[in-house]
Amino acid sequence: MAKRAKKHRSSEEVQLNLAAMLDMAFQLLAFFILTFRPSPVEGQLLLNLPPPTPVTKVSSAGGEGPAVPASDVEPVLLSVMSDPAGKVAGVTAFSGDTGFRGPADAANLQRLNQILKDAISVDGSLYDQILIQVDPTLHYDELMKIIDVCLKQTLPDGTPLTKINFTELPVSEPM
Repeated sequence: MAKRAKKHRSSEEVQLNLAAMLDMAFQLLAFFILTFRPSPVEGQLLLNLPPPTPVTKVSSAGGEGPAVPASDVEPVLLSVMSDPAGKVAGVTAFSGDTGFRGPADAANLQRLNQILKDAISVDGSLYDQILIQVDPTLHYDELMKIIDVCLKQTLPDGTPLTKINFTELPVSEPM
């Protein structure tokens, strides 16, 4: 019987080609980055909603009392004019019907407070917000005097008035 000769392996270690492995890893990385498509965060839902007529002042006592459509609710419109120095020159309410001329001193602010209280705090009032049209040259501290008076107002149910909106007064509007 013939014995097979054992092949001796050389003591050389097998060397792996790392460059080819890195190339393949970067190709896979590039493939996944370029083909990744995240799902949209928001989708569209098909819902049957009530008609788009906003309702405010809905009674919370078991459905008693009528809901007042938002079209019947008007904001109290205040127009605040300023002099060239940036101080209050006058305030008109309700499209020029009432208000005051002159600076925002204690007497004029008290008069504005009474006008707003008479319009907002009475039962059956359709006012639940204030829209302030401001002259662009009015200083901020002067505007804060008017806002302080507005924030003192309460609705007929006793809750404080919180809806106050601002807009810039159109240029060259007479008082």
